Amino acid sequence: MDPWLIWLIVSGVMIVAEIFTLTAALGMLGVAALITSASAAAGLSAPFQFLVFTVVSAVTLLFLRPVAVRHLHQPQTERFGVEALVGQAAYVVSDVTGRDGRVRIGGEEWSARAYDETLVIPRGATVDVLEISGTTAFVYPRE
Repeated sequence: MDPWLIWLIVSGVMIVAEIFTLTAALGMLGVAALITSASAAAGLSAPFQFLVFTVVSAVTLLFLRPVAVRHLHQPQTERFGVEALVGQAAYVVSDVTGRDGRVRIGGEEWSARAYDETLVIPRGATVDVLEISGTTAFVYPRE
């Protein structure tokens, strides 16, 4: 079997293994094996093939992998679902107390409670959504 084909098979195996492990290390080694396959197809001898594999592996693992891992582990910047409603302004549809009330948030009507249970927020007021628990929005009047 030709050396370039062996390197190509090794590359494929490592890249497939990366899909299952998500470590970014096997993918980098797979890319190094792919580049080594190209150098073997160009006619480099076995010692130079191993040198190419070693250099490309070292460069990708030392310099590219930290960047890839940093991008994989970034905190979520976008909020979705009910988390996206926290901090939004709402319009009071019916008086909001510590026990009940209704507000309109972004075109949807929600059950609501005053975040401060002693408050009574009148109909027509604008409030901020401080928390969502289940289907109830906890709100506080804007000042």
